[in-house]
Amino acid sequence: MRSIRARILVLLLALLGLSLSLISFKTYRDAEHELQEVFDAELAQTARLLAGMVSRDMQAEARAVLQASLDEAVRLAEGEEAQRLGHKYEGKLVFFVFDSVGNRLLQSASAAAADLEQSVIDEVRPASAAGAAGKVDGLVGRIPAGYHDAVHKGVHWRLFMLHDQADDQRILVGERADVRGELAESIALQSLLPALIGLPLMAVSIWLAVGWGLRPLRQMVRMLKRRDPDNLSPLLLAPVPDELSPVVASLNRLLLQVTELLERERRFVAYAAHELRTPLAVLRLQAHNAAHAQDPLDRDEALGQLDSSVARATRVVEQLLTLARLEPGAATLEMRRQDLLTLVRRQLAELAPLALERRQDLALEADEGRDYDALVDEHCFGALLQNLVGNAVAHAPEGGSIRVSLRAADQAVELSVQDSGSGLPPDLRDRAFEPFFREGPGQGAGLGLSIAARVAELHGTRISLGDSPLGGLAAHVEFPRPRTPAG
Repeated sequence: MRSIRARILVLLLALLGLSLSLISFKTYRDAEHELQEVFDAELAQTARLLAGMVSRDMQAEARAVLQASLDEAVRLAEGEEAQRLGHKYEGKLVFFVFDSVGNRLLQSASAAAADLEQSVIDEVRPASAAGAAGKVDGLVGRIPAGYHDAVHKGVHWRLFMLHDQADDQRILVGERADVRGELAESIALQSLLPALIGLPLMAVSIWLAVGWGLRPLRQMVRMLKRRDPDNLSPLLLAPVPDELSPVVASLNRLLLQVTELLERERRFVAYAAHELRTPLAVLRLQAHNAAHAQDPLDRDEALGQLDSSVARATRVVEQLLTLARLEPGAATLEMRRQDLLTLVRRQLAELAPLALERRQDLALEADEGRDYDALVDEHCFGALLQNLVGNAVAHAPEGGSIRVSLRAADQAVELSVQDSGSGLPPDLRDRAFEPFFREGPGQGAGLGLSIAARVAELHGTRISLGDSPLGGLAAHVEFPRPRTPAG
């Protein structure tokens, strides 16, 4: 079942149907029990009423008149007019009044021509009394007082035996059980009928209510279907239900990540196209010159220039890839406690040949006894230092000086790279971190400071540029120390 509305509807209807069934069953059983109690009370009341009507001193003529009156009442009750004015739940009662020796003093007219008395007595009396006949102690007297159940000619009867101690009489009152059953079934049907009729109406109501509740979801689906594939703007739903807020927030976050990814790709392509266009053109020209040079010296010179251009293009590509890896959201840093003095020495050992090639003095200033531990990513820190020192080497003159210094403070470790170059005017220092910005005689791609600034940003800090005591530019950056556990 793929529809949320259908699943909710089926679940609600199943729970509702089960609840109504249990409630109806409980109502039926309670109504049946209460009806049995009411009918039993009426049996006892009828028996006591008969006990009051027939006394031991009542003459035979008076009992005959009373019996005739009862017979006439029954005859009138069976007439058409009485049935029209009567009620369908009138009880089908029979009764017998016995004297002390088991003789009938009074009986209901409906039982006069039937053998209900003997059948009932035979069924409800104890089996040990089967040999006695016609005496109170033999049959009627052996039926204990209270309520009994009997079957006569396939009809179930509910009986009540009253022992009238004052007149030494037995009054047996019976009622057909089917009357009680009809009433209980009628009550159960009347309680179930509204539920059966109302269930389809409730199903329609629930269907509409669930549809109304899912309207924001349908609106979001329609909005997504109508969106252009190139439209990566956030979804704007107002108001957003609480249940859809995580979905909308996740979609908007995904759209933002896709937008940033595409922007990084476009930026990288733009950087590559911008920076590689000239080197590739130069490579093509130098390759053409080398291929068509007639003089071996000219060919060797063209091949040498071609080699230099390839090296420069390789450096540009490496810087572009480094810059792409350091884009926000693309870089994953492994921040660890590192000794910056050890890392700086390792990097300067790799960069020393560049300075020696230009006869430059590359020096490290640091107090050996201090603690230079900081929280950095080793690979990114190496990229930052390489680009800062490489930028200084490129802009310092041949025979110039480059100084790298470390200073330990309580909360951070400060790294400084200074050179003796021509420096940078203060009004251009903010632009120095823009990609492809060039100033001065350096022949780089203009990406070194951009990479260094991105690394500093990933470490939660920034690079500041100032005047160097050596006469050129000074770059300062602070790396936070690792937090020590309290106590």
